[in-house]
Amino acid sequence: MPDRRTLLKSLPAIDRLLEHPQLKDSGEAIPYILLREAAQLTVASLRRQLLDTSAPLPDLTLDSVAVETIQCARRLASPSLCKVINVTGTLLHTNLGRAPLCASALNAIDQIARGYSNLEYDLARGERGKRFSHVEQLLCRLTGGEAATVVNNNAGAVLLCLAALAGGRSALVSRGEMIEIGGSFRIPEVMAAGNVRLVEVGTTNKTHLRDYLDHFDDQTALVLKVHTSNYRVVGFTESVGAAQLAELAHQHGIPVLEDLGSGLLIDLTPYGLPREPTVRESLASGVDVVTFSGDKLLGGPQAGLIVGQREIVDIIRKHPMARALRIDKLTLAALEATLSHYLDPNQALREIPTLTMLTVPAEQLQQRCELLLPRLKEACGDAASFAIVASSATVGGGALPLTELPGSAIAVAPRLLSTNRLCQNLRNCSPPVIGRVQDDRLLIDPRTLPPEDEQPLIGAVSHSLQGDRP
Repeated sequence: MPDRRTLLKSLPAIDRLLEHPQLKDSGEAIPYILLREAAQLTVASLRRQLLDTSAPLPDLTLDSVAVETIQCARRLASPSLCKVINVTGTLLHTNLGRAPLCASALNAIDQIARGYSNLEYDLARGERGKRFSHVEQLLCRLTGGEAATVVNNNAGAVLLCLAALAGGRSALVSRGEMIEIGGSFRIPEVMAAGNVRLVEVGTTNKTHLRDYLDHFDDQTALVLKVHTSNYRVVGFTESVGAAQLAELAHQHGIPVLEDLGSGLLIDLTPYGLPREPTVRESLASGVDVVTFSGDKLLGGPQAGLIVGQREIVDIIRKHPMARALRIDKLTLAALEATLSHYLDPNQALREIPTLTMLTVPAEQLQQRCELLLPRLKEACGDAASFAIVASSATVGGGALPLTELPGSAIAVAPRLLSTNRLCQNLRNCSPPVIGRVQDDRLLIDPRTLPPEDEQPLIGAVSHSLQGDRP
């Protein structure tokens, strides 16, 4: 057996490797800077293999090294952000991009992205306009608000409202509403960033109207009510309703801001989902301004929506921070298209993927599993056992935290490799497949699987069970 250290001398020089015909032919498809980096990475990897006495000896022929280099270069040239197939059953999976967009939103993005638009141009007057105007009337029709504006996300919306309405003064918040969402977004830190002094009222499990009353003073500029959209406090609890709180605050000349978090525009209780306050209900209760997300229960792109009384929304829009947090034209196009569906709630339920996934009947999911199962078995043969099992999906994205959506899933138990290895192989597919493991089996939940992704999923599972990577 040749000496490993002697073989180190056989590693090709980078310049010589780059002169190989296969790499020179790839120069038109792959940028030279990536080819050179790939050559360096490939040679470094081979060097590590030679120095690792437990590793098998690599093929050091120039042709073999050239092939590895090209494969490495293609990986470097591939986009980092890519489509994935989500069969986890988590609808608003934050790590997987939350809400899929409806077809009209995609068409709107395509149209606006291809050229110029009237983003900040008033066509009727022939002069500069406001970008939020493209969705303001829609939001007011759908929520009952007098005015509206939009920013890049709901965290930005809350920060902007706090800074504009209470900067340099204080805001009252119930201890039971001191939320933290993903990414360590915490109400105390956001208030500090907005130069607002936090005044906690009540206790974690019980806050009464008198608790707010006891803390009003000449520095109180705002009352903040936060909907606990990503957790619930249950048991011996009490909180103050929005109507009561608004009445008390208005008696003292103080506005109320409510952060609804995920936010709903239509009532989904007829579909077996728990009661959640809608934006219209919040404003009708007397709350002055409401913020909510565009990419959660609304089912649109990431955005922070602000609706409420005109004089208050005007103050918010004029704050210098509004420009730093403003929404971009592609998000705005997608948001307008999504909101338009809500003018007809039945159309919204049909066209917006998030609402469709939330309301699909369990019987329909069972039928999809029954149709998908034989296709999987035919493609995968004896490489795994398959079974239809009862399964509960979750909403995710910090919305409806206690809600379980009953349905069915296909459980895959691989025979030739471990379940963890199967999941790893699926993540290396194109497109990658992301599922969830339960009882050492991979579950394929059809609730989050668009019909057009079924055939790519079958191919990915088939190849991954064999250890291949399509």
